[in-house]
Amino acid sequence: MQYFLHAIRNYVNFSGRARRKEFWMFVLFAFLFSVAASIIDNTMGTVDSTGSAGVVSGLLALFLLLPSLAVTARRLHDTDKSALWLLLYLIPGVGFIVILIFCLLPGNEGANKYGPDPKRPGTVSDSEVLDSGF
Repeated sequence: MQYFLHAIRNYVNFSGRARRKEFWMFVLFAFLFSVAASIIDNTMGTVDSTGSAGVVSGLLALFLLLPSLAVTARRLHDTDKSALWLLLYLIPGVGFIVILIFCLLPGNEGANKYGPDPKRPGTVSDSEVLDSGF
């Protein structure tokens, strides 16, 4: 949950790098909240007859849009790729798969043009993120 809150608080930070753990923990909690929002929509009857997203799910999606783009951009930076690769999302099907593969790849060891390696000593570590209240 700490990584999810860290990503939410850094929703406009498109610079730097994000480890796989930070990215996938954000994805996990975003998915869990989306499932909960869908259950709430179905319980409240706010889903229309076509089965599209309800009011709560739609609001959650709007709330998570910028943080998910930011954490994905930082994840791409960790693999030494520009955030412009996010434009692949505009290509139906194929774009999502390519971004998914990039997010599954391990990050570059050592510093790259986007910042220091988050796994190396002297950079922000998991314990620092957790201890900082994020």
